[in-house]
Amino acid sequence: MVGFQTLRCSWSLVATIASVVALVSVVHMFLSPLLPTSLDYFGVRQIQTACSPFNGSVGEGGASFAGVSQGMIDFDARFPTDSLGAVNYRGAPWKAEIGKWFSGCDSVTAAIDVTEGIGGKTCKNECSGQGICNKELGQCRCFHGYAGEACSEKLQLNCNLPGSSEEPFGPWVVSICPAQCDTTRAMCFCGEGTKYPNRPVPEACGFKINLPTKPDGPKITNWTRADLDNIFTYNSSKFGWCNVDPKEAYAGKVKYKVECDCKYDGLWGQFCEIPSTCSCLNQCSGHGHCRGGFCQCDKGWHGIDCSVPSVLSPIQEWPKWLRPATVDVPDEAHFTSNNVNVKAVVKKERPLVYVYDLPPEFNSHLLEGRHYKFECINRIYSEQNTTIWTDQLYGAQMALYESILSSPHRTLNGEEADYFYVPVLDSCIITRADDAPHLSMRETMGLRSALTLELYRKAYDHIVEQYPYWNRSSGRDHIWFFSWDEGACYAPKEIWNSMMLVHWGNTNSKHNHSTTAYWADNWDRIPSDKRGDHPCFDPEKDLVLPAWKRPDPDTLKLKLWARPRNERTKLFYFNGNLGPAYANGRPESTYSMGIRQKVAEEFGSTPNKEGKLGKQYNANVTVTPERSFNYYGELASSTFCGVFPGDGWSGRMEDSILQGCIPVIIQDGIFLPYENVLNYKSFAVRIKEDEIQDLIRILQGYNETQIEFMLSNVRNIWQRFLYRDAILLEAEREKKLFGRTYDWGEEISSWGTTTFCRLLYRYCTTSCTMTLGGAIFALNRRILVYQKHAC
Repeated sequence: MVGFQTLRCSWSLVATIASVVALVSVVHMFLSPLLPTSLDYFGVRQIQTACSPFNGSVGEGGASFAGVSQGMIDFDARFPTDSLGAVNYRGAPWKAEIGKWFSGCDSVTAAIDVTEGIGGKTCKNECSGQGICNKELGQCRCFHGYAGEACSEKLQLNCNLPGSSEEPFGPWVVSICPAQCDTTRAMCFCGEGTKYPNRPVPEACGFKINLPTKPDGPKITNWTRADLDNIFTYNSSKFGWCNVDPKEAYAGKVKYKVECDCKYDGLWGQFCEIPSTCSCLNQCSGHGHCRGGFCQCDKGWHGIDCSVPSVLSPIQEWPKWLRPATVDVPDEAHFTSNNVNVKAVVKKERPLVYVYDLPPEFNSHLLEGRHYKFECINRIYSEQNTTIWTDQLYGAQMALYESILSSPHRTLNGEEADYFYVPVLDSCIITRADDAPHLSMRETMGLRSALTLELYRKAYDHIVEQYPYWNRSSGRDHIWFFSWDEGACYAPKEIWNSMMLVHWGNTNSKHNHSTTAYWADNWDRIPSDKRGDHPCFDPEKDLVLPAWKRPDPDTLKLKLWARPRNERTKLFYFNGNLGPAYANGRPESTYSMGIRQKVAEEFGSTPNKEGKLGKQYNANVTVTPERSFNYYGELASSTFCGVFPGDGWSGRMEDSILQGCIPVIIQDGIFLPYENVLNYKSFAVRIKEDEIQDLIRILQGYNETQIEFMLSNVRNIWQRFLYRDAILLEAEREKKLFGRTYDWGEEISSWGTTTFCRLLYRYCTTSCTMTLGGAIFALNRRILVYQKHAC
C-alpha cells in the first residue's frame, strides 16, 4: 500500500502527464536546472494554496479516493496559456499541461527517515586481491581479466584474432599486437627484455608502414608484417621505440617511430614516460585508486566509485548523501566477523533513487579496457593531473551517472526507493565493439546495435535474477540510459516498460526504420524476437536529454548565449557535413536522412564539387561544410541556427541553445531535448522536411517582436543544456587537490546559488501538500489505472 495526500486536481490531467512528469522530476536533480528549480524544490516548505489536500491511498488493486470534487481548480482560468500555447513557470515556457500541473499542483515533500543498510559481509578469500568486495551483497567485483566467485580465475583475453599464413597476426582489430599482450586487458606493450617494458605498442606502432603511393596520399600500415627490428632496436639511427630513452630522443640524439604514441589512459609524453591520473567515475570518491577506469577501493569501501561505506568505514568519512545519520549498532557486534550489518537512519527527501551495483562487465570493465583514452568519457587528466574536458558527445552518460551516485536523493534501501537506475554504459560498448577479440561482434551479425541490445538484455537478466525490485512494477519504475546515435531503438523488448533516457527521440511516426547511414549501427536487421516492435521513443514515458558539451571557459565568459539581437547579423547558420556533393563529405545518400543534403542543395554557401552554390544562395545565409575556427562566435552572431540529424542525433541543438541562437529543427516525428515537456514553439522553429525549399521564406516571416520573444526564452533555458552538477563535482575535486579551481570551474562556480538555487527559490510561491516524488511515483506504477479512470 502506497499512501499519500492527494489533491483536488483533475486526475485526467494527472493521468496524461504523470509518467513524463515523474521522469522529468527525478532527472532534473542530476542536471543543471532541467526543471527550473533547485533541489530545494523537494524541500519542506508548506505553503497554503487553493490545491487543498484530502486523504487518499493507492493499493495494489487500484485507487481509492475520498471527498473528490472534480474541477476544484480551474486550471485554464488561473494559469492561462500564452499566444504560443505555453505556461510560463519559474522562468521557462512549458507545454500547457506540464506548466499548469507545476503551477497549480506544485508540491513539496517533508524529509523522511530512511533506514540505510551499511554492509559488513565478507567475500570469499577477499577476492584474491583481484577485485573489490561489495560488503552489502558479499560478492566480488573482479578487475578486468579476472573472474570467479573469489576472482581467482585469470582470463586469457588475447590481443589477436586467430592467425593464418596470409594474416599471421589475425584480421585487424584495435588490440592487434606483434609484441607482448597483456591478456588481462588485451593491450599491447613492449614487454620483458626491453628497456621500457610497460611502454604501449598500440596499433600501427608495431607494424611496417608503407610510404604513400601518390603525392599527399596517406601512409598505409601493413598489418601482416611486424616491425620488430625497428621498435626493439638499440640502434640510434633506426626508428626505434621500446628502447628509446626519452631524454636522448628529445635532444635529437636518436630516432623514433612517430606512429607510436600514448593512446592508453594515464600516460603522457611522446614516449609515455609521464604518468597521470586515469578517468574513473567520481574519481573513486577519494576512497580508492583509479586503475585505468576501474576503482580499486580502499579497505572498507566499495561501489563503482568507492562511495559506499561498510561497517569498517569511519562515519565522519561517509558521503554527504548518507549524513547526518543515526547509527544503530547491534549489541555485541564484531566488525571483523562476517555478515555484520548496521542500520543508519538518514533524513532524506523524495524521490529516492536506487542505483544498481551491476557486475563490472556493464560499466567499469568497459572503462578499464579502453584502447583510446578519449573513448566514451567526458574528461581525462593532464600531465599535471588537471582536468581536460573532452568533446565526446556521449560523455553525457558518465556525467549523469556521476551526478546520481553523488545525489542526496540516492538510497541504498531498495524497499524505500521510488526509482531504480540501471547503469549500463552503451557509449563504451559501442565505441569498443570489435576492438579486441573478447568484444567480437561475430555473434551479433557484425552489428554494434545488436551487441548493445545483448548487453542490456544481460543486465536485465541480472537484476531480475538477483534483485526483487523489477517484478513489483514490471520495470515501470526503472530508468535506462541509451546514449548512442539512435537511442533506445535497439532496446531489448523485455525492458520497454521502463523509462528511457536518450538523445534520439524518434517516435517512428514517419521514419519507421533505422535512420543511421552507418551499417554497423543499423537495427533493422535485429530479429523481432529480440527487439520486439516498440518505437524508438515514447514521449509519454521517455525523455530526450542533451548531449555532453564541455564547459568552454572562454565561451562562458563571453556570455555568447546573451548576445543581443542587434549583434546577430546573420539570418541563418549551419556548419557541418553536407554529404557526398562536397569534398570530404559523407558518401552515403542516406546520411542525415538526406536532410542536410537537401538544405545544401537549396542554400549552400560554399561551392560543392561541381563548383555550384545553392539554388537559392543568399549572402545572409551560411550553409557550409568548412570547419570554422570561430564556430561558437558565428553561431552567436546568427539569429537562426540549423538543427539537423546526423547518424541519428547530432549536437546541433545544444550548440544553438548554448550560443543563444534560435534553433531551426528539420526532422519530422523526432523529439529534441525536453521537447515533450518544454514548449518548443516559444524558442524554436520546426520546419517539415517537405518544406525545406521554403526555409528562408519561413524565417523571414518572423517579425522582430517574435524574434525577440524567442531569443529571450533561449536565454532563459540555456543552462538546462549543460551538465552543471557533474561539472561542479569535478570543480570540487580539483579544489581539494590543488586548493583552487581552474578557469572553467571558476566561471561556472561564479554562477553560484543566485541562478541555480536562490533565484529559482524565489519562484517557489505556490505549492500543494501532495508529495510529488511519492505520489507521482505511485501514479507511474499504476498508470494504467489512471489512464482508464478520471476522478
